[in-house]
Amino acid sequence: MKRTRLANALIASGALTLSMGGLAMAAPCRANPCAPGSTVSMNPCAAKNPCAARNPCAANNTCSAANPCAAAMGNQIDSGLVTRPKHYRPYKGAQAELVTYGKELFNDTSLSTNGMSCNTCHQSHGAFNETFTKPYPHFVKMPSDRSGLQAVHLDEMVQFCMVAPMAAQPLPWDGKELAALTAYTATLQKDFKPRRSNPCTAKSPCAAANPCAAKNPCKASNPCAARNPCAPEKQ
Repeated sequence: MKRTRLANALIASGALTLSMGGLAMAAPCRANPCAPGSTVSMNPCAAKNPCAARNPCAANNTCSAANPCAAAMGNQIDSGLVTRPKHYRPYKGAQAELVTYGKELFNDTSLSTNGMSCNTCHQSHGAFNETFTKPYPHFVKMPSDRSGLQAVHLDEMVQFCMVAPMAAQPLPWDGKELAALTAYTATLQKDFKPRRSNPCTAKSPCAAANPCAAKNPCKASNPCAARNPCAPEKQ
């Protein structure tokens, strides 16, 4: 009787699971809300993480909606929307003023239709490919995959981001907004240093842009953290 009560208590707590062959020890990662047969309620940290629902860049999470920053997201995009028009004449203005205005626009969620801003994906240089260090025009994977473009100028990349992750219309090609965002992004390019290779960064273009990562009070108590092959590398 005592053994039966003990077994029932262990099963209820998740320490033991029933299988066709009898009792078996539960895996330490059973609390993973994305594990087969698991539910979100089984994750001991889910309720304690105040940022979980607000993370706009959770990548490759099979338990959430599509990652809005993922390069492979969505349908193909008409290259005509994001390539310079004939007789293109960009807005001209004082460089310092354009950079200042561009920084403001970079954080402006009203430019999108889904509540995102440029900074949503690119906070602290997040989601930039290693090719971002190269002079434009150059190859960028996202416009190549979605529009078949083999090289883009920086202003074209800005337009692509407007149409793709931010789900908006392209900015006027001769407008101050496009010139400002292009000028500010060029300043980010100067300071950009690619991170060390991580086997999971290719799958998670927004990993570095997760605004909640440092605030997760359950990170230290996660029994599976040390076994996660995709855990960020120590710098």
